[in-house]
Amino acid sequence: MSTMLEVEDLSVSFPTRTGMIEAVRGISFSLGRERLGIVGESGSGKSQTGRAIMGLTPPNALISADRLEFDGIDLLNAPPQLRRDLRGNRIAMILQDPKYSLNPVMSIGRQIVETLRTHEDVGKAEARDRALAMLEAVQIRDSRRVYDLYPHEVSGGMGQRAMIAMMLIAGPELLIADEPTSALDVTVQLDILGILDRLVRERGMGLIFISHDLRLVSSFCDRVIVMYAGRIVEELPATELANAEHPYTRGLLNCMPEIGVGRHPLPVLDRRPEWAL
Repeated sequence: MSTMLEVEDLSVSFPTRTGMIEAVRGISFSLGRERLGIVGESGSGKSQTGRAIMGLTPPNALISADRLEFDGIDLLNAPPQLRRDLRGNRIAMILQDPKYSLNPVMSIGRQIVETLRTHEDVGKAEARDRALAMLEAVQIRDSRRVYDLYPHEVSGGMGQRAMIAMMLIAGPELLIADEPTSALDVTVQLDILGILDRLVRERGMGLIFISHDLRLVSSFCDRVIVMYAGRIVEELPATELANAEHPYTRGLLNCMPEIGVGRHPLPVLDRRPEWAL
C-alpha cells in the first residue's frame, strides 16, 4: 500500500496571556489508501491535527514538524497558492456540523458548483450537472429540488450529505472527516458511514476519521490512533481495539455502556499525570 501522507513529530501550539498552550505535541503517523481513525476526548488534539494538515490552523498558531508531506509535497513550506490549490481539490475536510460549515446565504447547489469551478475549468452547465450527480451519489433523492434549497431549509442529515458532496466534488485523494456523524441520529449516522465507505472503496481515497466514539471507529476504520493531551498514546488495528493495552484506552473502553449489563455507579476514567508527559 502506497503512502500518501507522512506526519513526523508534528506540534501545534497557541500563545496565550498565561503562556503557550500545546494542542498537539510531537505526533507521528502515516496514511495510505485506508481508513485511519483518530479518537480521544475533547481537547486531545484530534481536530487540530486535521486542521494542521489542511492548513486551516489560525494564523497565531505555531506549527512545527520534522516532516509533514502529502504525496511528496512539503506542506509546511509550500507556497500559499499551492496550499490553496490542494485544499478542497486533492485534500478535503468535512467539518462537524453543517449548520456552521455551509454558507447560510448561498443555495446548496451554488456552493457545490463554486467549489468545483474554483479547482477545475468547467462551464456552468457542466458544473451544475456534476453537482447534481454528486448530490445523487450521497443518496439525496430529489437532487434538483435540494440543489436550489438553502442550508436552513434542509435537515441535519441532508445538510451533512450536502457538505460531503461539496468536499468530494473535486475528487480529493485524501479526506479528513472531523466527527461527521456526531450531530446526527443513529440511522442517519449509518447512512453517512455507508456513503463514506463506498466512496473510499470506489475512489481509492485515504480517509482520516476523527471521532470520540470508539465503538464506531472500531467497526468502520482499518487502524486506530488514540490521543491524549496532544500525544498519541496507542496505535493498533481497529479489529484489535478491544485488546488495547494502554490504561487510557482501556479506561475509555470501560466507560462505554453495555446492553444488558447494569453498572452503578458508572466507571470514571482515571487520568494519570504521566500520560500527559
